[in-house]
Amino acid sequence: MKILIVEDDKLLGESLKEFLESEGFTTDWVWDPREVLDLLEVSAYDVIVLDLMMPHIRGEDLIKRIRERNKETPILVLTAKHRIEDKRTCFELGADDYLTKPFEMEELVLRIKALYRRRNPYDVIVIGNVEVCLSKEEVKVGNKVVPLSRKDWLILKLLVENRGSYVSQEKILNYVWGDEPVGEDVVRAHIKNLRKLLPEGFIQTMKGRGYRVG
Repeated sequence: MKILIVEDDKLLGESLKEFLESEGFTTDWVWDPREVLDLLEVSAYDVIVLDLMMPHIRGEDLIKRIRERNKETPILVLTAKHRIEDKRTCFELGADDYLTKPFEMEELVLRIKALYRRRNPYDVIVIGNVEVCLSKEEVKVGNKVVPLSRKDWLILKLLVENRGSYVSQEKILNYVWGDEPVGEDVVRAHIKNLRKLLPEGFIQTMKGRGYRVG
């Protein structure tokens, strides 16, 4: 899973990033909430972990702005605000979960995993004669398992989870390679390899928009 942390407390933000990465998550952390909307235009995330009390933009306002553009990605509010009125406001704006500070890191991980399962209730996704099992990270064409490299799997997972919509090369680069200095030619090479392994026409291309399946 790829997680976005929005937390202006730099000590806590760094600690969250280090812990989640030690648990196997890919994690981006921003401390300035003004960066979030632009980042979501080019990067895909499985869960957003969001503080409320931040400079420049109130967390509640940021939830509203995110939901105006993105209805799907789960938002977990992580805050010192504990009143029921605060929780009601966040849930009404589109938050999916609410965890108050102080908290246990293990509980945060459990909640993130639960949100991911809720977003992906069907572990096995079938498109034509292609079967994708998210938990096993396994792909079958017919009854035959298709061997994929780690990068190929991450690209296919991103496309499958966004099936029916085009995913830009920039979004693929950010999701799979993060800050690694690679270019769009690398994405094209991996797409070419996936096309060799999957049925003809399974991955579609539209110039200027990216790739899609389904």
